Amino acid sequence: MSSIIFSILSIYIFILMGYLSKKSFKDKIDEKTITLLNVYFLQVFLTFWGLLLHPVDITLLYAPVIYFIIVIFVLLLSWLFAAKLFSQKKEYSIAMVAAVIGNTGNLGIPLNIAIFGEASIPYTTVVNLVNVFVVYTIGVYFYSRGNFDAKTSLKNILKLPILWAALIAIILSVNHYKAPPEVMNMLMMGAYASMTMQLFLFGIYLYDIRINQINKRLIGWVMSLKFILLPLIAFFVLRNIELEPMIKGVIFIELLMPLAVANVNLSSLYDCIPKTVTALVFISSVLFLAVIFAAVRILPYLSN
Repeated sequence: MSSIIFSILSIYIFILMGYLSKKSFKDKIDEKTITLLNVYFLQVFLTFWGLLLHPVDITLLYAPVIYFIIVIFVLLLSWLFAAKLFSQKKEYSIAMVAAVIGNTGNLGIPLNIAIFGEASIPYTTVVNLVNVFVVYTIGVYFYSRGNFDAKTSLKNILKLPILWAALIAIILSVNHYKAPPEVMNMLMMGAYASMTMQLFLFGIYLYDIRINQINKRLIGWVMSLKFILLPLIAFFVLRNIELEPMIKGVIFIELLMPLAVANVNLSSLYDCIPKTVTALVFISSVLFLAVIFAAVRILPYLSN
């Protein structure tokens, strides 16, 4: 259990540093500039490094396919009810997509290693790959819809270099391309810079949030999707399919990951109430500290 706690808490150091930097320098720190640098430049390095680090094997597709099906099912349920609950366009966008964009990479991969060991890495890698596409297709579309029409939102997906970088990296990875160590070191530098900047940005936005000013219905909706509906659907699906227990566990844990900081990046990029999204990410991160220990105890029940 101690390894799980340290895996979670270690990333919070950079969040705290971001918070303190904003508190100290106030308006001298421009959140939008940090977002643009991260999304359009550094995350390209993160995408290449993450996808080339462990070759993508077609035989590993069971885990990401199941993960994706569950995510799409939850999105369809959200679509049926969210419009009736949230008349404000930006809140509706957040309600639709925030809960399904989890922190499957920065937190999900090390946490699964702590629970299942290094044997989980190939599966967490391909699940995180699917999540990357969820973030930069579905995520971009809905956060963009907070301010733009459907056609412009679809164009915004194609404008992001991360999506194209991911496609190129997948082709290289499937073909077992091995980049020279010098190239991988360069990509790793950019990747870690991107992850650190994301956490910093989260801390910066945390400084100005006032949770008591956020729509309580929105908080309840997103947290219910994330920590009640998603795990219930995942439990039902995983319990009724034949799959190795470890793979089932990886899928279950990845679906439980708290809201990713990528939510903050996209809401900031498309001006979709980023402070509200930051608050939701923060609340989910706090709740996750309790939820994860209950989830670990549920894992043995995923198999018949």
